[in-house]
Amino acid sequence: MDNLLSIVTFIPALAAAILAVFLRGDDEAARRNARWLALIATAATFLVSLFILAGFDANDTGFQMVEEAEWLIGLKYKMGVDGISVLFVMLTTFMMPLVIAASWNVETRVKEYMIAFLMLETLMLGVFMALDLVLFYLFFEAGLIPMFLIIGIWGGANRIYASFKFFLYTFLGSVLMLVAMVGMFADAGTTDIETLLTHEFAFETFSILGVQIVGGLQTLLFLAFFASFAVKMPMWPVHTWLPDAHVQAPTAGSVVLAAILLKMGGYGFLRFSLPMFPVGAEVLTPLVLWMSAIAIVYTSLVALVQEDMKKLIAYSSVAHMGFVTMGIFAANQQGVDGAIFQMISHGFISGALFLCVGVIYDRMHTREIDAYGGLVNRMPAYALVFMLFTMANVGLPGTSGFVGEFLTLMGVFQVNTWVAAVATTGVIFSAGYALWLYRRVVMGDLIKESLRSITDMTARERWIFAPLVAMTILLGVYPALVLDVIGPSVAALVDNYDTALAAADAASQMAAN
Repeated sequence: MDNLLSIVTFIPALAAAILAVFLRGDDEAARRNARWLALIATAATFLVSLFILAGFDANDTGFQMVEEAEWLIGLKYKMGVDGISVLFVMLTTFMMPLVIAASWNVETRVKEYMIAFLMLETLMLGVFMALDLVLFYLFFEAGLIPMFLIIGIWGGANRIYASFKFFLYTFLGSVLMLVAMVGMFADAGTTDIETLLTHEFAFETFSILGVQIVGGLQTLLFLAFFASFAVKMPMWPVHTWLPDAHVQAPTAGSVVLAAILLKMGGYGFLRFSLPMFPVGAEVLTPLVLWMSAIAIVYTSLVALVQEDMKKLIAYSSVAHMGFVTMGIFAANQQGVDGAIFQMISHGFISGALFLCVGVIYDRMHTREIDAYGGLVNRMPAYALVFMLFTMANVGLPGTSGFVGEFLTLMGVFQVNTWVAAVATTGVIFSAGYALWLYRRVVMGDLIKESLRSITDMTARERWIFAPLVAMTILLGVYPALVLDVIGPSVAALVDNYDTALAAADAASQMAAN
C-alpha cells in the first residue's frame, strides 16, 4: 500500500477536521457522535497500522516504507520507520482507542476534547516517523498544544498552573534543540535524518571562555538535544512538571502522557544523541548514568510518602524512565534492548495504573489514598486487575515489567557496576511504594461508609483493561515479540556507535602524534 505511513498518521487528523467542520451543537446526540467518531477513527488507525507491522522486515536495519516529497520553500516531507521506531508507532495506535473508550463519561465540551486527542495522535505518530529535522521538530513541538489544552481545560482544580508548567518546561528545553538543528544544517548542509546519521560532526576539543569543551561540537550538540529530551522523559532534576501534570490532567490525559509522550524523550536519545553525536555521548555518559541512578532512588523514596494515588504513580514513572536512560547510555545490546522494551512495557503498565485510578475516581471523585480501603470486598474484579499491574510495575517475573528492568541492569552492569548496584535498590523501593499503595486502597476491611455502595468495573471498563492485561502477560512470558523486531536495528546502532568511537579515538591519537 502506497503512502501507508502518511495514511496512518493523518487518519486521526482527518477525523478531527470532520468533527470540527460538520458536528454542530452540544446536545447528547452531538456528544455521542463525537465519541463514536473518535473511537472509530482511532480503531481504524490501529487496524491500518497493523499493515505497517506486517510489511516490516526486522532484518533490514535501514528505514523502510520511506515516503518523500518536496514541501514548502524547499523543505522535505520525509517519513519512514525502522526497528527502533516501528513499535512506538504500534504502541501509539494501540493505546489511543483505549484512551478514547476511557473518556466515555466526559460531558464537558466533548467535541473539542475528542479533537484534541485526535490531533495529539497524529502529532505523536509524526514524531516517530519523521525523517527530516524540520518535520520532526514541528511534530515534536506541536504535540505540546493539544496536551496543554487537555490539561488546562479538562483538568483538575489547579489545572492552569500545571498546564503552563508543562508547556514552559518542555518548550524551553526544545529551544536549545532548535538552535542545535540550525547548527547541524550549517555543518552538514541538510536536514535529512538518514544523511545526518552518516555525517561526522567535529569532535576536536576546543575552549570557550577558557573552558575546555571535550568532544568539541558533538558535545555541544549533544547537550542541546539532551536538554530537550531529558525534560521530555523526564529525568531528574527536570522532572517536577510531571507530577503536577499527571495530578491535574483528566484520566485519559494521564494515560497518554505516561504511555506515549514520555517515550519521545527516549526515542530522541536513540534517534539523535547516540548515533549522531557518539563522542559527545561518551563524554557525558558517566553523568547521565549517575543522574539516572539518582532518579531511580530519589523518586522512589518520594513516591513512598505520597498521599495522592496519581502523584505516586507519576513519581513511579520518573523512576522507571531512569532505567530507560541507563539502558540507552550503557550503549550495548542488552542495555538498549532493555530500554526500548521497558518503554513499550511501561506504556501498557503505567497507562493501566492511571486507568485503575480513574475507575475509582469516577465513582468517589477523590484520589486521596486515605479515602479508600477494603475495595476487594466490593470490587473483586478491580482488585485483581489492580494487583496484576501493581506486580508488573514492581517487575514481577512473568510480567513485561521484569524483562525491561532485568535487561537494562544487565547492560549497565557491564559498563558501571556501582550505578547498577544503586539502581537495583530502586527495584526494592518500587516494591515498597507499590505494595503499600495496594494494601491501603484494596486490602483490609471495608470500614468507610462512603465505600459501601461502590460498584465493581462495568463491561466497558473490563474491555478497556483486557488488551492491556493480555499485552503485559504476553510480553512477560514471550519477550521475543519485541526483541526480535528491535534486535537487528539495535545491533546496527551499537556497532555504528562503537565504530565511530574507535575512529574518533584513532584520529585523536594521530593528531596527538
